[in-house]
Amino acid sequence: MKTLVDGYFRLLKLLMFLCMVGMVVMVFGNVVMRYAFNSGLTMSEELARFLFVWMTFLGAIVALREHAHLGVDTLIRRLPPLGRRFALLLGHTLMLYVCWLITTGSWQQTQINLSVPAPATGLSMGAFYGVGVLFGISAAAVLLYEAVRIAFGRTGDHELVMVASNDAAEEVERLQHEQQHAGKSSAPGAKA
Repeated sequence: MKTLVDGYFRLLKLLMFLCMVGMVVMVFGNVVMRYAFNSGLTMSEELARFLFVWMTFLGAIVALREHAHLGVDTLIRRLPPLGRRFALLLGHTLMLYVCWLITTGSWQQTQINLSVPAPATGLSMGAFYGVGVLFGISAAAVLLYEAVRIAFGRTGDHELVMVASNDAAEEVERLQHEQQHAGKSSAPGAKA
């Protein structure tokens, strides 16, 4: 099962890469054609927008799994492990609700716009909104998996803060910790 999930996320990363390459080729090619040949691709802007939206949603799925989203963890880090566990479960519950809203809303928009062609490319506008459904289902699966691990104690205390670490903040904490220990050892009556 783990290899299947890892393969899915490798596929998402590949699709993100292809979206980025497609955007660069479309936009750069259009600029070159406009300035060098006084013409251009009418579909390049629209196709680049489609690819950008897909890349953004796919990247959000990957970032959610890798805990790469930025967050403020000042309060969470000060809680005891049980408080962290509760806060994380509450956060996951709220995010699951948002996933449900995104999935249902995107599904409705996809159905409404399935037969509506995009102006320049003629692609179905349902493809534009369909990535929201993919995001909602994939993100909900990641969140449910993590919520089960948290609820049944399958995460260590160090895993209970699920945001991207900030190297500068960690360095400040390390320096403060060293200063506190240096201050204690130089205090009168302290052992050397």
